[in-house]
Amino acid sequence: MKEYKVAVIPGDGIGVEIVGEALKVLEKVGAKYDTKFNLTEVKAGGCAIDEFSVPLPDATLEVCKNSDAVLLGAVGGPKWDTLPGEKRPEKALMGLRGGLGLYANLRPAKVYDVLKSASPLKEEIINKGVDLLVVRELTGGIYFGERGRDVQNGINSAYDTERYNVEEIKRIAHVAFKAALKRNKKVTSVDKANILESSRLWRETVTEVAKEYKDVELNYLYVDNAAMQLVRDPSQFDVIVTSNIFGDILTDEASMVTGSIGMLPSASLRNDSFGMYEPIHGSAPDIAGKDLANPLAQILSVAMMLEYSFNMTEAAKDIENAVEKVLNSGYRTGDIYTEGSKKVGTKEMAKLVLAEL
Repeated sequence: MKEYKVAVIPGDGIGVEIVGEALKVLEKVGAKYDTKFNLTEVKAGGCAIDEFSVPLPDATLEVCKNSDAVLLGAVGGPKWDTLPGEKRPEKALMGLRGGLGLYANLRPAKVYDVLKSASPLKEEIINKGVDLLVVRELTGGIYFGERGRDVQNGINSAYDTERYNVEEIKRIAHVAFKAALKRNKKVTSVDKANILESSRLWRETVTEVAKEYKDVELNYLYVDNAAMQLVRDPSQFDVIVTSNIFGDILTDEASMVTGSIGMLPSASLRNDSFGMYEPIHGSAPDIAGKDLANPLAQILSVAMMLEYSFNMTEAAKDIENAVEKVLNSGYRTGDIYTEGSKKVGTKEMAKLVLAEL
């Protein structure tokens, strides 16, 4: 029997509910594939602030470092919005990414045939198909750059610095090109090279890396045009590679192209098989504890964990197929509900996936 150690961070809001349901899926997969997942639950985010006065306790980070993968729910909520930046729940995410060396964020955006009606885009656009992957640099750029406040000419000011070096850009570019080789062999590099010096270095470096991948087509878009193209014709994209802040914005846009942020998982990786897996949505405190949240993004995050960290590709495909079968049977949580479908809650949706497994 294979054994893996998984650090589990339910977090805040709906995170507790959807992680609980996703773990049932993981347990069932383990039984089927003779694999034991040793789970250690730890706290980060708002709940950690309440108990330990910090968003990311040292003990949590240590457990994560000593695990084979991390499964994360969601952090944050209005309860902690008035705290200073360094004390907010979201700081836990930055600490986990930086502390664990997770520099590559993979966010797939796929439209299931049965959910086309959930997309806000016109039918003729969405019918072309949407199946893209955003590769976002995760530990550099403006989110990790020098920042501060000062007074200039008697006026309060604040600044945040966008900085990248060649090695940071090279490693994320390699992730994107390798991903494209397994897909449709096309990479779109998104930057703002007409304005930003950091983007000029980004474009130069990605161009150099592309020479090592002769079979992959490379093109470039400025970020404002990329945002427009995502809603004009998302079918044109295969793999998008971009910086931390641009990736943060574009992945949320891509999620709404698919119809629901509640359907999309993500993986944050480093050079080895270690990764942190989480849905791209937030903690949704307004529906927490009401059995309303969509657990499918969290369940699909488990599938990504099986594939990328544990090399259990067949098991990952089992989960993806189970989710698709449930959707094809007409079951929907509130965020993807349409007239004529069968509305279910968090627990029932997960139970249906388990039944298909």
